[in-house]
Amino acid sequence: MKLNRFRKGVGYAVIIFSSLIMILPFLTTLFNSLKTYAQYTAFPPKWFPSPIQWSNYSEVWKLGAFEQYTINSVIVTVLSVCGALISCSMVAFAFARLRFPFKNTLFMIVLGTMMIPPVVLIIPQFVIFKSLYMLDTLTPLWIIEWLAQPFGIFLMRQAFLMIPKDYEESAKLDGCNPFQIYWKIFLPMCKPTFATLAVFTFMTKWNEILSPAIFLTSKENFTLPIGILSMAGQWSGNEQYMVAAALMSLIPILLVFLFAEKYFVQGTNSSGIK
Repeated sequence: MKLNRFRKGVGYAVIIFSSLIMILPFLTTLFNSLKTYAQYTAFPPKWFPSPIQWSNYSEVWKLGAFEQYTINSVIVTVLSVCGALISCSMVAFAFARLRFPFKNTLFMIVLGTMMIPPVVLIIPQFVIFKSLYMLDTLTPLWIIEWLAQPFGIFLMRQAFLMIPKDYEESAKLDGCNPFQIYWKIFLPMCKPTFATLAVFTFMTKWNEILSPAIFLTSKENFTLPIGILSMAGQWSGNEQYMVAAALMSLIPILLVFLFAEKYFVQGTNSSGIK
């Protein structure tokens, strides 16, 4: 009995300590975003802002093209999430349920592409989009997700494989074709995995820096991450504004995660993602 209590106590202590390690950087950022520049650069540093500068957040919205950057990020992210869900689920259904020559070989090739670092692909993509006159537009940032990325294919295929074949055979007896089976039977049964893929894609595209920095040159087309970075010179001497802007950019991610948390946890558990 005492041994169990001791183990529980150690477990709780580890969890609390780990939580503090995770929360501490966020709290530090939050406090820094509410300081004046003098408090922000003070040495030794002060933890708590006094007085609290709530106006830092309104100044961020006024001084830069924060609204335009946010709109661009929303456009890119929403189109990317839609593209990833549609394309990855259709390709994954083919790999999981349809029969065609070299299916397993093709799937292994798809998985193999996950090992290629994204930075290696950026130059070929730049050449392709330049020849298509898509540079300095938002199109290169989201259209790639409509071509079914390997991680999404793998995730959705695992979900489709877990559905018993009885559902598929019953649907065939009722006269459903493969697309109807995919659309009416399999997709509704994979909502948790759908939510997981949506959250991963949303976080990736919302925080993406490399591709926007390569493909975009006009400030009016900047997405939020590189938009905030581009304002570093403008906010020289008021770096606390950048901290506030960075925190403001996290709000959509937190909202999406809270909205999809239930399905996200189910999806990660069922797919084995840790």
